[in-house]
Amino acid sequence: MCGRFALTQTPEHVRAWFAYRDQPNFPPRYNIAPTQPVAVVTLDQGERRFVLMRWGFIPGFVKDPKEYPLVINVRSETAREKASFRAAFLRRRCLMPADGFYEWQAAGRVKRPFLIRRPDRAVFAFAAIHETWSSPDGSEIDTVAIMTTHANGTLAAVHERSPVMLLSQEAVARWLDPALPLDEAEAMLRPPAEAALELIPVGTGVNSVANDDPSLQQRVEAAPLPPEKSRKADDGQGSLF
Repeated sequence: MCGRFALTQTPEHVRAWFAYRDQPNFPPRYNIAPTQPVAVVTLDQGERRFVLMRWGFIPGFVKDPKEYPLVINVRSETAREKASFRAAFLRRRCLMPADGFYEWQAAGRVKRPFLIRRPDRAVFAFAAIHETWSSPDGSEIDTVAIMTTHANGTLAAVHERSPVMLLSQEAVARWLDPALPLDEAEAMLRPPAEAALELIPVGTGVNSVANDDPSLQQRVEAAPLPPEKSRKADDGQGSLF
């Protein structure tokens, strides 16, 4: 799963990596949370665009978002078949730029946060889908959610689910390609290789959305991780952690 993430690279670096034509200016973010506006890269008439969307997917058929659960993650195993996500998976695949994300590991009565990132701290993309929700009064909200899959390697020590991470320019282009066969798009929804990530124990400051500064990513001392079998089972799509 993925309930918080970071994007700390400069706007120029992010723009160069994702090759969109817009020139947005945005500050580094160390603790991006659900329902906040997030950076999203889409393909619009053959051109990549940078847009802001609400992190929290709302299907078009929903009448009142207050009565619909907060969906920040979409399980890759069922996205193609579920009515809520099927059309977006087919026609509205997108990217969420990031350079790190957080997971919480249950340790007794507390949850320990960990920062997961590439060892070289490079930017990457979450594979995502988006939907524009229209309210009865005619206003619209662009919404987005991250695709998730089973975890393996490094991340499996903390949580059994993993966001789908696209680490190369080739993968980014393939995921955005509207002509990509659905079987091939579905085949991309796999966890990253173990060597692609590093796991860093961090302080509990990241637990509060009010905190958003570089100190959140400082390594702290932590006890050794317990065996994988002691992890709490995934409680389903849409939960934060």
